[in-house]
Amino acid sequence: MAKRLEGKVAIVTGAGRGIGAAHAMALAMHGAKVVVNDPGVNRDGTGSSNVADDTVAAIKKAGGVAVANYDSVATTEGGEAIIKCAVEKLGGIHILVNNAGFLRDKTCWTMTPEEFDLVVKVHLYGHFNTIRAAAPIMRQQRWGRIINTSSEAGAIGNFGQINYSAAKEGIVGLTRVVGRELGKYGVTCNAIRPQAATRMTMTEDVLSNIANMMGLKDAKEAEKAFIAMSAPEHISPILIFLCSEEAANVNARVFNVGGGKFGLYNEPEVIASVEKAGQVWDAEELIKEMVAKVTGNLKNVSPVQPPK
Repeated sequence: MAKRLEGKVAIVTGAGRGIGAAHAMALAMHGAKVVVNDPGVNRDGTGSSNVADDTVAAIKKAGGVAVANYDSVATTEGGEAIIKCAVEKLGGIHILVNNAGFLRDKTCWTMTPEEFDLVVKVHLYGHFNTIRAAAPIMRQQRWGRIINTSSEAGAIGNFGQINYSAAKEGIVGLTRVVGRELGKYGVTCNAIRPQAATRMTMTEDVLSNIANMMGLKDAKEAEKAFIAMSAPEHISPILIFLCSEEAANVNARVFNVGGGKFGLYNEPEVIASVEKAGQVWDAEELIKEMVAKVTGNLKNVSPVQPPK
């Protein structure tokens, strides 16, 4: 294996399990020294454990270099401490992979402000906190790679995940701006929307949906199929590409990743419009024109159902 990242220091947040652990291993096998960050919380953000140690042990066993870090990305102090760990223990920071997160799923009418805030803090603020601390170093050395983790939940919207979906689409906006701010210093910032079989995605609702889409008998069959085509290791090769010199021109972009497919999303664009330049529309006229030329053929993504 070509060690494209020899001499580089990488941080992967949420790297104790799943996609993050696969990312950390891939970076290490390509020569990077890796900070494995993970406070070891449960799927809902409660508790703690030393799962980061397991990833570090696996990397060392495979001949790589890694250290564990247990700080939370959800605070300014935690973000700064993670970057400081890379600089002090491994000698710098060149690659930052923001991957940490957890879920608190509820509908918009049952979710508490605290449940909304907690998920936004770890996902969206978590990305900002580490980027804010790493950016001055990358800017000064005029080289850096930042890879953020968004989700199709942001692009499409998952029922019961307003906090998660809002945070994940916020990460796309953050990525576009950070890429533009740091690009002139040789630092790129891109985002991926991964599809992988992890404890975050292997829920009964998700598996039932997969079973329906694939025409499978039940959630158990869907679980087997999902694992076979979407193991976390299927996601990580995109990191090596985005960290390579061949991707120096790839900046402020978003990628769809999963099932052996790596795809570039198009940038948002207006697909239909009506216009009266410099004039104020009459509401009745606008309603007529919108239905005729813009919205008339749209389907409601959640059609009205009769009361139960």
